[in-house]
Amino acid sequence: MTNSDPSVGDLLREWRQRRHLSQLGLASDAEISQRHLSFVESGRSAPSRAMVLRLAEQLEIPLRERNALLVAAGFAPVYPNRPLDDPGMEAARDAIGLILQGHEPNPALAIDRHWTLVSANRAVAHLLAGVDADLLQPPVNVLRLSLHPRGLAPRIGNYREWRAHVIGRLARQVDNSADPVLTGLLADLKALPVPPGARPCRPRGDRAFGGVAVHLDLATEHGTLSFISTTTIFGTALEISLSEIAIESFFPADRVTAMAMRQLNEGDVSA
Repeated sequence: MTNSDPSVGDLLREWRQRRHLSQLGLASDAEISQRHLSFVESGRSAPSRAMVLRLAEQLEIPLRERNALLVAAGFAPVYPNRPLDDPGMEAARDAIGLILQGHEPNPALAIDRHWTLVSANRAVAHLLAGVDADLLQPPVNVLRLSLHPRGLAPRIGNYREWRAHVIGRLARQVDNSADPVLTGLLADLKALPVPPGARPCRPRGDRAFGGVAVHLDLATEHGTLSFISTTTIFGTALEISLSEIAIESFFPADRVTAMAMRQLNEGDVSA
């Protein structure tokens, strides 16, 4: 019988190629010889635990996959992987809640590595009116929710631009991670139909913010609201589950949207 699991050398070579690094480039960054790296990748040399972690750091490998590298090299995993609902993760949950609440009156939500909704602030609910209830049943995938014809898609005024932004961002994640779940999600999103009457993408020169940010223009019962978004990650997290959480924060792109969100928030507070 043969073991079909990839070796630590196979995995390191795969990550190096995914990062578009040569052996010489990675060896130089990790301050080791190219010959030693070549021996590790080919299986002629067994790396130490410290070497595995050093190479993983240089390759910016996610914590979950660093554990997989260690196991492949014959070492125990070092990064804990407790679910967010674990009692020991209370401080992390509190931090996420504070960030989301602090962004009000504007929408913000927390997602995991597969774009599954973890938590959201009150402002998000104002954007979801009319969404099919089935799409809001946990687990909620926020990318599918935004592009699905029974989700937000019919109300996104710049659907083609937003779709290109979402697809491009997800494609980069797939390229960087080779995550099979994200690969499947990308295929699913590409197969979703474009809403009838969706306007063409505007020429690059007509886009606000010089093409740096993409608007989300959303028709609501309070008028068309326009947002731009930013992503925050816990870059120093040593817990796998927390390192994979991202906060998507939406900011008003115009004064009309800013005023509408303030008024909606005041209505929530008074209620």
